[in-house]
Amino acid sequence: MSEKLYKVDLSKSMDKQEIPGHNRWHPDIPPAFSVNPGQQFKMECLDWTDGQINNNDDGTEIRDVNLNRVHVLSGPVEIKGAEPGDLLVVDILNIGAFDEHPWGFNGIFAKENGGSFLVDHYPEANKSIWDFHGIYTTSRHVPGVKFAGVIHPGLIGVAPSHDLLMEWNRREGALVNEDENRVPPLANLPDEDSTVLGTLEGEDFRRVAKEGARTVPPRENGGNCDIKNLSLGSRVYFPVYVDGANLSVGDLHFSQGDGEITFCGGIEMPGWIELKVDIIKNGMEKHNIQRNPVFQPGPMDPQYSEYLVFEGVSVHETTGKQSYLDAHIAYRNACLNAIDYLKTLGYTGEQAYMLLGTAPIEGRINGIVDIPNACCTVSLPTAIFDKNILPKKELN
Repeated sequence: MSEKLYKVDLSKSMDKQEIPGHNRWHPDIPPAFSVNPGQQFKMECLDWTDGQINNNDDGTEIRDVNLNRVHVLSGPVEIKGAEPGDLLVVDILNIGAFDEHPWGFNGIFAKENGGSFLVDHYPEANKSIWDFHGIYTTSRHVPGVKFAGVIHPGLIGVAPSHDLLMEWNRREGALVNEDENRVPPLANLPDEDSTVLGTLEGEDFRRVAKEGARTVPPRENGGNCDIKNLSLGSRVYFPVYVDGANLSVGDLHFSQGDGEITFCGGIEMPGWIELKVDIIKNGMEKHNIQRNPVFQPGPMDPQYSEYLVFEGVSVHETTGKQSYLDAHIAYRNACLNAIDYLKTLGYTGEQAYMLLGTAPIEGRINGIVDIPNACCTVSLPTAIFDKNILPKKELN
């Protein structure tokens, strides 16, 4: 039985919790608690927006989300004996939603506030609420579908060293300088507004707030990778950059399609996660895992076997400009082709977009060598629909 070592109150924001978590990456954020190698434990998590979204039909909540507040993370967890150069081994033993909160949400973010993968096609905010029925979910906002969730942490990672933090801020700052006025921005730089930094106070709080990296992107420490297969039964090997590793987790998803394309792309929820940790001494050098985590997927994927697969190639969808093996453009086209098809089944473009972000769709890079076109695909499970969606001679 795992001991619950981090608890949240759903009626309070992260900064008001008994032990506040954090929403920036920095090596000087104090651990919330400590564990020993080999120990298993349970942590509770708020949703990534810190409770800004409610179970209603009001899409303006997505439009007006304070993105400086996200992602609120539970932790950090100090793993005793972990040192820079080690590998931290993290097993996801169990994960779930709160009984008192049997719903989650998805949203298309507005171009002026975060944007999304298809932001030029869907610049306005939209929202869908998803109700949980055991392992299944349905939505009043995207009718006619029901699917099994792949519950997973969208964000799990360790603290960076001071040198690594400085490198993140340097390279992301240089990227923003290429187009400072771009909407949405090319990267989210450190911002003192709405920071939550555990138990830090005073001058230490102000210094870390100015330096702390935003938790929006994935980086060398793991972070916001949004990998739907990093679920129940998975094992992750994290490079360790600071004494104690300082592991944090949050941004739990009930389900997600590959790519998390709407930005608020999975079915976001608060919930709990049960972990076990261990250490491989000098593991970074021993196994040559130097730059990014490595993980072994768990065995608990939904068993969908029949798909309708949409292709896309690297030709710009509006200008017709040919790109050289650009998988980003190819995947965007595959998503747009799927959305166009779903419109013939009676869905709006926004409903179809949110469905691709929430259902367990499979995204693939299928060809990346045949110049000039990369080919990517989106595979849509046909069994999630309450009717036959395959092409037919006559539409119903």
